[in-house]
Amino acid sequence: MTSQTDTKQGTLDLERKPSIEMIEDAEDLRKPIDAVATEVIEVTEEDNARLRRMIDKRVLPVLTWCYLLQILDKFVFGYGNVYGMSASLGLQGTDYSLASTMNNVAQAAWMPFSTYLIVKVPAKILMPALIVGWGTAQACMAASHKQISADTRLSLGGLAAARFFLGLFEAGCLPLFSVITAHWYRRSEQPIRVAAWYSTVGLGQIIAAVISFGFGKIHSEKLESWRIIFIVVGAITVLSAPVVWYFLEADIQQAKFLNSHEKAMAIERVRANQTGTGTREFKWAHIWEVLYDPKTYLFGGLSLCVNFGATVATAFGPTLLKDMGFTKETASLLNAPFGALQFLTIWLGSYLTQRFKQKGIILAAMMTPVLLGVALLYQANIGQERQLHMALGAYYCLSFIWSGNPIIVSWMVANTAGQTKKSAILSVYNGFNAIGSIAGPLLFNSRDSPRYLPGLRATLGVFSAMMGCNALCFVALYLLNKQRERQRVAVGKPAKIRDTSMLNKYETYGQGEGLGENALKDLTDFKNNEFTYVY
Repeated sequence: MTSQTDTKQGTLDLERKPSIEMIEDAEDLRKPIDAVATEVIEVTEEDNARLRRMIDKRVLPVLTWCYLLQILDKFVFGYGNVYGMSASLGLQGTDYSLASTMNNVAQAAWMPFSTYLIVKVPAKILMPALIVGWGTAQACMAASHKQISADTRLSLGGLAAARFFLGLFEAGCLPLFSVITAHWYRRSEQPIRVAAWYSTVGLGQIIAAVISFGFGKIHSEKLESWRIIFIVVGAITVLSAPVVWYFLEADIQQAKFLNSHEKAMAIERVRANQTGTGTREFKWAHIWEVLYDPKTYLFGGLSLCVNFGATVATAFGPTLLKDMGFTKETASLLNAPFGALQFLTIWLGSYLTQRFKQKGIILAAMMTPVLLGVALLYQANIGQERQLHMALGAYYCLSFIWSGNPIIVSWMVANTAGQTKKSAILSVYNGFNAIGSIAGPLLFNSRDSPRYLPGLRATLGVFSAMMGCNALCFVALYLLNKQRERQRVAVGKPAKIRDTSMLNKYETYGQGEGLGENALKDLTDFKNNEFTYVY
């Protein structure tokens, strides 16, 4: 019997399990799959483990390297300021803060276009193009120069423009990486895989500190040390683009490292996710659903809060340490252990999420040290004599902030179905991320240096609000699960179904009771009555 397919959709919209013939007929995601098949693919636990190892070896290294490049480009901006960028360009007052926020302005503005490009343009083309773009913008920041004028804003123009284009090309990075991760992995596997590439935030902090310390020692009459730092990092990024193009495997149907039989098993492996297998059709119905889905705003609120606080360390961490009385070289080195803590907390949070199958509770637990750190940092600066040792310890507590984003991202992709909707909600998430990052630096004005008490008070309030937003996510997901149960009962399916996507060991989904018919279709989580939301 031939299953129903949509020739426009061009994805694995099957009511039955994928077969070898289906995969061989699927030359690309824009063509429909021939569902006339005789052989049904079965996946054993041994097959599942073997495929997972193969995917880990081919997909994760590329994602990890690309995200490291993007993070490195962000971190060196803070170190450039430590090594004299503001003084060289004559930046005053909030000039540095404004320049820091320009990449976030671009990310927020580019959000709708990111959604469209992620759906329509193959990742193998899109990702290298983005890499060349943000690497070039990073290197171009070195060309910023001081204008001899009474208007100091003229000195800011070139730097702000470069930062804007940096953000524009980086805007699609996190949504694209999240979509690729969700495409290849079961929901139980996603937290650790997101942590694999997102943990380069910590490595980027360490590498940026080392690069800045090394090149900061160079004294040249023609090129200042901060310019050299920007050029070197930008050049490394641009030169990586052709390597990424060659090795990136973003689609199961086109993967060169899998044969036809293995591709069919890889698709069957992610059936229980109930999130489809990808399509090149952009669906406006998915966009409208994003607008009235409460998850959009709740996850967005979590993103805003997390990245509001993260900006304190990203843009102002080295500057804060310098203002505490440390030399610029010491400030750079003191950020290396901060990066190591970021790396460890990201892995810790994602491991606990996967181990206990709970995301919201673990998120709240990982943000508790952040609240403590901000409170201690405020306390250390409020007296007449600043307590530098307490301030440094409190600053290191802020490293737990970075455990938040991978938990939230894996929570989002696990609870969102439909290719366009998934791309859109991740782009919206990135937009909220940008808004938080914009607001953060603006509250840390140079006139408040070196204590920055108003900014610290605001940060404390934001993370308190985040705890409340996290609780609302639980309520929303519980109500949505009840809604899906009613939908299933209305069509004769069981109210409660076993979510095999969250099991550590592979178990075939859709055995009897009419289950499994929607798993590979490009349906949103609202339209798929078999979808189960995870907490």
